[in-house]
Amino acid sequence: MRDPAASDPEEYVRSPCVRECRLDPATGTCTGCLRTLDEIAGWSTMSADAKRAVLAELPGRRGKGSLFRR
Repeated sequence: MRDPAASDPEEYVRSPCVRECRLDPATGTCTGCLRTLDEIAGWSTMSADAKRAVLAELPGRRGKGSLFRR
């Protein structure tokens, strides 16, 4: 199922991917974008609101138990 927001520029939510993909085993998140594997895999089918909810959580994930602190 394609996100209807993808065709509406006002609803487009850019991926936080920074192409520094490594899974932190301590947190289960990517050390580059801080998303979980489920969030990464589901990004293309998430609603714009769901994507914004994930983005809102990312700042709080930085440094929490991470082996690869940025």
